[in-house]
Amino acid sequence: MAEENKEIIDEKIDETLTDSEEMDQEETSTEEVIEEKDPISELEEKIQQLEERNLRLQAEVANMQRRNNLDRQEAAKYRSQKLATQLLDVVDNLERALETRSESEDAVAIKKGVEMVYNQLINAFDAEEIKVINPIDEPFNPTFHQAVSTLPAKEGQDKDVVVNVLQKGYSVHDRVLRPAMVIVSN
Repeated sequence: MAEENKEIIDEKIDETLTDSEEMDQEETSTEEVIEEKDPISELEEKIQQLEERNLRLQAEVANMQRRNNLDRQEAAKYRSQKLATQLLDVVDNLERALETRSESEDAVAIKKGVEMVYNQLINAFDAEEIKVINPIDEPFNPTFHQAVSTLPAKEGQDKDVVVNVLQKGYSVHDRVLRPAMVIVSN
């Protein structure tokens, strides 16, 4: 029995020595890995990552500036849109006033004053690039025209062509302020 105990103790000692040798080898290999990661290469990697991040941020800032400039340009381009839309009824009423007949000298003088106001308003529209949409004899386009009625096409006349304009339309640059109210041939 003493001999058996001695063999068991020897086996335990051998196992312990083997485990401790393996641990020493693992520590040595971990140190080698740590030593392999050179602090300079780590710093170079970090610098590269920071440079890439910096470039991405610069690109993002440039994109934001470009978008901001485009937004400002568009706002300036269409700044008169709201006011012009409100003034369209005024223009229509001035045009109706100019179409009336004037018999007396007072009426002629008033009409002359209305005509001057109308011309000033039209000049202001021109300065802001507000244009009249007057599509007589043009093909019907629902983007610029609002069909109110249809008439049978006359002989030799194409279908879906504007034959009469009931109310002028207006646009500013490439936007429609008010579509022209039209009668279309069918």
